[in-house]
Amino acid sequence: MKAITLLGSTGSIGTQTLDIVAQYPEQFRIVGLAAGRNVEILAQQIRQFRPSIAAICQEEKLPELQAAVADIDPQPILVAGEAGVIEVARQDDAQTVVTGIVGCAGLLPTIAAIKAGKDIALANKETLIAGGPVVLPLVEKHGVKLLPADSEHSAIFQCLQGVPKEGLRRILLTASGGAFRDCPVEKLATVTVADALKHPNWSMGRKITIDSATLMNKGLEVIEAHFLFGLDYDRIEIVIHPQSIIHSLIELQDTSVLAQLGWPDMRLPLLYALSWPERIYTDWEQLDLVKAGNLTFKAPDHHKYPCMQLAYAAGRAGGSMPAVLNAANEQAVALFLEERIRFLDIPRCIERVCDRHQTENRPNPSLDDIVAADHWARQEVLAVSHAITGRSHTTTQIPTAQTKAVF
Repeated sequence: MKAITLLGSTGSIGTQTLDIVAQYPEQFRIVGLAAGRNVEILAQQIRQFRPSIAAICQEEKLPELQAAVADIDPQPILVAGEAGVIEVARQDDAQTVVTGIVGCAGLLPTIAAIKAGKDIALANKETLIAGGPVVLPLVEKHGVKLLPADSEHSAIFQCLQGVPKEGLRRILLTASGGAFRDCPVEKLATVTVADALKHPNWSMGRKITIDSATLMNKGLEVIEAHFLFGLDYDRIEIVIHPQSIIHSLIELQDTSVLAQLGWPDMRLPLLYALSWPERIYTDWEQLDLVKAGNLTFKAPDHHKYPCMQLAYAAGRAGGSMPAVLNAANEQAVALFLEERIRFLDIPRCIERVCDRHQTENRPNPSLDDIVAADHWARQEVLAVSHAITGRSHTTTQIPTAQTKAVF
């Protein structure tokens, strides 16, 4: 029975991971949970899965959590704040840590888990996008496994099983096209938050659903694939596949192409990240190709989706630039979700911030450099968005990690 710690337990990734644990109690057990602010759901999860430690990131909510689980025996250790989440990530009994925290907030807990010798089921792509230059050397140093738990990189990882080290020639990342794949580019200027949250295939959190609408999620996945699989950016391509049945493909040196197929269901890549190298029987709906019908593909429209090119440019620039891209995107998406900027302002903000960082890009960033770049980019988006819209956004900012307070 594998002992698991789950970071981001009340979000989409977290709840689906717990569905798997509940379905396979003989295979997995939860020893640690960490959530952002949803005390009610976290308390329910503590009652059901009885972890030895649980954290709520918003420190002011700790008394509410303590009261909600006061009658549980034995009592779990309850902690709070970023330091509390990191304490959960380091939990002694855990073998694998599932990183389901959204955004760059997942970076420091993931690093703490790696340093504690935990294998990582990586559902937080920002960990590698922002912190790849720091994270990958730590993975090698501590001899832990870093297993992708999102659908596209899991598909690539699955296809690579048994492929010789030098056999990989090209990666093809499939993209659904998001909420606006059938929307004329001329109409994007007037789309709303509600429009952007209507993903045609996947049920995901708000932030990643917006990333799907801009196709920034696919650009970020290109950077993540570069770090995970070691290919340069010229050999990682994006193709629009509206049905989301093929989750990604690899081309081998002899031009043979392998693909991983399945219904759009995040439980499958999560299960594989937890069970690898084993395959666990499930009673989930089997793929029916006749029911799936036609599988179609087309090239992405770079005029419609400028975020993709911004991601490629940031990836090729390397250093601290991907961290700036990621932070700028997170902040711009937050402003859009609060209806403080328009949909098309998202790539405008990101591009201006990345342009301003070019002269300050650190080619070999330390963790402190990455955290500083992240903080600067968020602040810069607030200033840029004010210039674009004429409205002040100084009260809206996603908190960033403070390394010296934790390590």
